[in-house]
Amino acid sequence: MDLKLKDKVVLITGSTGGIGAAITRAFAAEGAKLAISSTRQEKLDALIPTLGVDEDHVWGFVMDATQEDQVKAFVEGAAEHYGTIDVAIPNAGYEGKVAPIQDVDFEEVQKVYSLNVFSPMFVMKYAVPYMLRQKSGSIVVIASAGSYTPAATMSTYCSSKYAVAGLTKCVANEVGAEGVHVNYICPGPVATDMMLRIERDTFGPDMPHEEAEKLMAATALDKRYCRPEEVAYAALYLASEVSAHTTGMPLHLDSIVMG
Repeated sequence: MDLKLKDKVVLITGSTGGIGAAITRAFAAEGAKLAISSTRQEKLDALIPTLGVDEDHVWGFVMDATQEDQVKAFVEGAAEHYGTIDVAIPNAGYEGKVAPIQDVDFEEVQKVYSLNVFSPMFVMKYAVPYMLRQKSGSIVVIASAGSYTPAATMSTYCSSKYAVAGLTKCVANEVGAEGVHVNYICPGPVATDMMLRIERDTFGPDMPHEEAEKLMAATALDKRYCRPEEVAYAALYLASEVSAHTTGMPLHLDSIVMG
């Protein structure tokens, strides 16, 4: 199926992480024009040559995704470079520290919310005007199964993902009638470095990864972690006109055992 993403301008934050790199590669394979961000230039320099795209189809930007002025510069720079923004994918995220509520540190809460809630808000704030002007576009927020499933000792992370789900639904209500569809993806555990950190925080450094995955993925019907590429394929679908009638909705990637 032709998703008609060739030459569409796709903006992706956190593009050099596990999920971000998979999303970037997926859109590169579709022939999209990429505007990608990372925290360090060396990360971009390592990723870009592996994408198999021409120089005019990739534009990298170094930024702290929690800083509004830097997100503004990224979005406006991408629009100036390519002429517009067709797709925005706020992907950058942070899992925070696993802790019972009595041990939650407010500085850690600020870090989690800054990246998981405020950064997507900034991306949408500055990308939406371009989409409204052309009366088309899509926003795909990378949320989490934590957006609807609470977990003990992960109150900071889960509450941030509940918040970004609510934010996304509100924006969908604002712009849906103008041809812009806004949705969010909710994967459970994904096989990335972030998941390995969560395993260590939850079970300690001595538990083998295979045993930790068995426990962490126990509620998934296929008993495994989601793969980054599977998140990327979902992003392709929600970014395309194939899903244009779907807006304000989560796409759940894990089959959860329902009791």
